[in-house]
Amino acid sequence: MELHDRPCPLCRTAGAAHTMFPAKVDIAGLDAYAFASRKTPEYMHYRLLRCDTCDTLFASPAPSPETLAREYDRAAYDSDVEANFAAETYAGYLRKHILPVLAHRRGALDIGTGNGAFLGHLLELGFSEVGGVEPSAAPIAVASPNVRPLIRHSMFRAADFEPSSFSLVSCFQTIEHVSDPLALAKEAFELLRPGGALFLVSHNYRSLHTKVLGERSPMFDVEHLQLFSVGSLRQLLTKAGFVDVDVAPLANRYPLHYWLRLLPLPARPRRAFDDVLVRLRLSGLPISLRAGNLATFGMKPRA
Repeated sequence: MELHDRPCPLCRTAGAAHTMFPAKVDIAGLDAYAFASRKTPEYMHYRLLRCDTCDTLFASPAPSPETLAREYDRAAYDSDVEANFAAETYAGYLRKHILPVLAHRRGALDIGTGNGAFLGHLLELGFSEVGGVEPSAAPIAVASPNVRPLIRHSMFRAADFEPSSFSLVSCFQTIEHVSDPLALAKEAFELLRPGGALFLVSHNYRSLHTKVLGERSPMFDVEHLQLFSVGSLRQLLTKAGFVDVDVAPLANRYPLHYWLRLLPLPARPRRAFDDVLVRLRLSGLPISLRAGNLATFGMKPRA
């Protein structure tokens, strides 16, 4: 895996940054799930630099876009249940906070759609011309038949879509994974109709979660090329042209066994705890927690 130096992906400065964590990567220790969603953390990451200008935390050196496309395409997948829980959470936020200010529901694009669970919610909410983009083959293979035809198997490329053709562009737990997050935000702006919205869910590296766990937080991962704070997320959307930007903590709802997967425990104790949960019939108990995630949306000005 070739790694390349890169400047801050938000403000493009090359020198105004300091190392937060040195690299901690064993390429040989990465398995088929290394680039999978909602995996068991390996607690590996590239060198992470904090930008003194915009407060973005970013990896440098980092893999090339071509390397990322290859790794995501062949990544394994075992989190269908958790993906469905996440989609329900995001749909609830959309319904409560974004739909009341959205100009229309003509066209919706979900970037990094996984198994397409969120697409089903968009259809239920009355969106027309719904579609998703997903670079990994495995989650598409298990998508529900009603949404599988709506998923394009590829990395996101704005040129594949007509400008000003969507009322909503969503991107959940994906903005950390792309080589150029500012370019993605700007491209989403161009794809949106006036009065449309970009809706992101992402990690907050300045959350209490990371202050408690430190480098053992699953946020710091080889998949994450950058991580944002509240301030840097606002800058990201503002630089892309969005107005009325809103950033707020988001509580996620997942089965108890998934929350256990994220704890920085050795494999043997984790399996023992998981066995106990199964015996007590608590493994699938849904639990809502604020675990350092942020919901962000911004509006494209109305014409």
